[in-house]
Amino acid sequence: MNTPSTRLDTRPPEPSANADAVFESVAELFGLLSTPVRLKIIGALCHGEKNVSQLLAEIDTTQPNISQHLATLYRAGVLGRRRDSTQIYYRLQSERVATLCRAVCTQVAIELEGEGDVPAHERLLPAASSRPR
Repeated sequence: MNTPSTRLDTRPPEPSANADAVFESVAELFGLLSTPVRLKIIGALCHGEKNVSQLLAEIDTTQPNISQHLATLYRAGVLGRRRDSTQIYYRLQSERVATLCRAVCTQVAIELEGEGDVPAHERLLPAASSRPR
């Protein structure tokens, strides 16, 4: 009995009616994650909730700066918060954002450690010659 062979289709999906909305939402999310301090905040909160003082002990920045970034991430729905007496504790509200950040940061770390080991078509970073050391 002859059956057609099944191949995994690796082509990008056909553009859908809402493709523009999807790309705009992704660009907005990447814009939100485009500062190192915000990525450090997300990384620190992957291990559980923390208040501003605890975050400042891990992240080299000022209190006003970290508070501004926390407010931005909170308004965007990435972080949740709760008050305990005079302290406000922040936590990750979006596990998807944490997973995305973890995946990208892991890939970039691999590329930085073993520049020659990662095939060009799998790299997230530009060619090594254009990157400062």
